[in-house]
Amino acid sequence: MGSVAGERSERPEPPARPSAGDTVSAGAPPTTTMDDAADHGMAPNGRPPAPRGRVRSLAPSLVVAGLWLALDQLTKRWAVNHLADGHVDQLFWTLQFNLTFNSGMAFSRGRGLGPIIGVVALIVIVVLLLSLRRNDSRLGQIAVGMVIGGALGNVADRMFRGDGWLHGSVIDFIDPQWWPIFNVADVGVVVGGMLLVVGAVTAAPPAR
Repeated sequence: MGSVAGERSERPEPPARPSAGDTVSAGAPPTTTMDDAADHGMAPNGRPPAPRGRVRSLAPSLVVAGLWLALDQLTKRWAVNHLADGHVDQLFWTLQFNLTFNSGMAFSRGRGLGPIIGVVALIVIVVLLLSLRRNDSRLGQIAVGMVIGGALGNVADRMFRGDGWLHGSVIDFIDPQWWPIFNVADVGVVVGGMLLVVGAVTAAPPAR
């Protein structure tokens, strides 16, 4: 009896049968790994990135836009208060501060089209904000922030400096005398646009 019992105890136990909860159907999709999720711009659980990540990508541009908007409005307030009597401040060479009011587009063209220009500027701002989802470079974020801040600065003039909604005039005061008079907002739009072009060119893959 003892030998039989010993032989029975040495026999291997049969493998456990899978339970119903462990059964995997043949058509089930493969599990998404962290590397695969990162390659597809997704979270490890296969879902799109959390809104917090999108806010982080917008933060640099929004900070630059806010600072540029504040700088533009402060310099315009200074120009209105300091140059309201019509005098001109001569700085150096041909550069001077000369207060003017522009109700049209750039270079004082399109006078009377303030509402249309304001709406177009707001559309451009929205498009630039949406483009930040595909632009994660620091140069691109700074450039977009400058353009947005400059556009908001001139839109604010059209909204609040005049007799009606979007019928206001943009304040210009930087006068090189060999170029149309402009302001800090215009500098943000032009320089930011140039940086966007530079970033697009440098990020483009080399031609084969």
